[in-house]
Amino acid sequence: MTETVYRKVDQEIIHQFQQIVGSEHVITNREDMIDYSHDEYVGEEIQNYPEIVVKPKTTDEVSQIVRVCNDEKIPLTVRGSGTGLCGGSVPIYGGVILSFENMQRIIEIDTNNLTATVEAGVMLMDFYEGLKESGLFFPPHPGDESATLGGVIATNAGGARAVKYGVVRNFVKGIEIVLPDGEVIRLGGKFVKNSSGYSLMHLMVGSEGTLGIITKATLSLMPPPAVVFTLVAPFQNLNDAIGTVPDILRNKILPMAIEFMEKKPILISEKFINKKWPCPEGEAHLMIIVDGSSDDEVMMLAKGISDICLKHNAMDVFVADTPQKQQGVLDIRSHTYDAIKNYMLEDLDITVPRADIANFVNAIHRVEEEHGMWLPSYGHAADGNVHIHIMSHFWEDGVWSKIDDCHEKVPAVRETLHELGKKYCGTVSGEHGIGVIKKEFLKSFLGPKQIGLMQSIKKVFDPNNILNPGKIVDV
Repeated sequence: MTETVYRKVDQEIIHQFQQIVGSEHVITNREDMIDYSHDEYVGEEIQNYPEIVVKPKTTDEVSQIVRVCNDEKIPLTVRGSGTGLCGGSVPIYGGVILSFENMQRIIEIDTNNLTATVEAGVMLMDFYEGLKESGLFFPPHPGDESATLGGVIATNAGGARAVKYGVVRNFVKGIEIVLPDGEVIRLGGKFVKNSSGYSLMHLMVGSEGTLGIITKATLSLMPPPAVVFTLVAPFQNLNDAIGTVPDILRNKILPMAIEFMEKKPILISEKFINKKWPCPEGEAHLMIIVDGSSDDEVMMLAKGISDICLKHNAMDVFVADTPQKQQGVLDIRSHTYDAIKNYMLEDLDITVPRADIANFVNAIHRVEEEHGMWLPSYGHAADGNVHIHIMSHFWEDGVWSKIDDCHEKVPAVRETLHELGKKYCGTVSGEHGIGVIKKEFLKSFLGPKQIGLMQSIKKVFDPNNILNPGKIVDV
């Protein structure tokens, strides 16, 4: 493995980019590039400034920019909204940030084929809003609605609804890609079936901009559910809460989402947004969302779930059967991250088999005791995706207090948590991706053979190592 030598962006290169996109779409002033030097990862050790930010308006402009970078061996990092949590859009080798701020068109909503074709810079919030008049629904909901569709495809984002509808990969039908040499190819299409050779499209999904640049995508849509209920079930302990989940699924009930939360994060989020969780009792909670085509169908599902929860020692089951009640519950769950992030050092998203969540989280609590840290954990109970927050502060009765030597403790805590993930036959990331932060742990989860295959793929697609270098695997 040899270190790639890159060319610096000089005045000649700047002029070429200005000729391609126009001077007004090029940023070279360092003060104006601070937002492009980091993503939402809270640590500062991977922050790095690009040498230039370029904002293309068309696929052809993207192609020309990439061709210059490839010819001159200049590193290029693609950026959507920068909502990632593992440094995936940070230009760790400097070079060029290619920003999709000027490519935010919903090109087509095809109600006959149930598809939408969009540019990569379209934000989720705008996409959801744009679908309303069509009467169609894009089920994936990765979390931060300011994320771009190019970004969620590049990371194969998931979210709470994955248990019923699947992750973003399941909804990508076609993509337009700019390869590292600047050539444009189109993979997939509006068709449903495809058994035509290797699936290069699915290889691109989740590749984090290291193999090619997604400029457009065709996504499958669905009719929205007619009725949605949200249930909240408190339990005295996490084992009972998690033990409920397989029983729900075995009884031929497939909820849209099953989330688990422990008490403290709920209390913090309540205070943060000044709303009340419907069930104050209990140390562990399940939030279960069910949908269907009629009130009767969803009521029947809700009753079945309630009976199973009570059989597993739920203290109560609250049913939010109006949009207002549902929104109150969802707001508390969705703002948990915002409520604690200012006191957080890192956010992991290790995924384990769902039947092992309780054992995994109980082991996390033992790590807390051993290292004198606080590691609040919650996540997607039906798919095993556990969000673990390594905190710089404790929280007790509404008061935050600093943890002594928290920064020094992080490496050992991080290492121990990933070892636990391997012990329970898990994987390093369920939905955030690898970026640069999780690269070292990817090696230990996958082993040298799989890493070697990934390195070979990277070299075939990007022999000059210009696309998002330093992410996922080193070459």
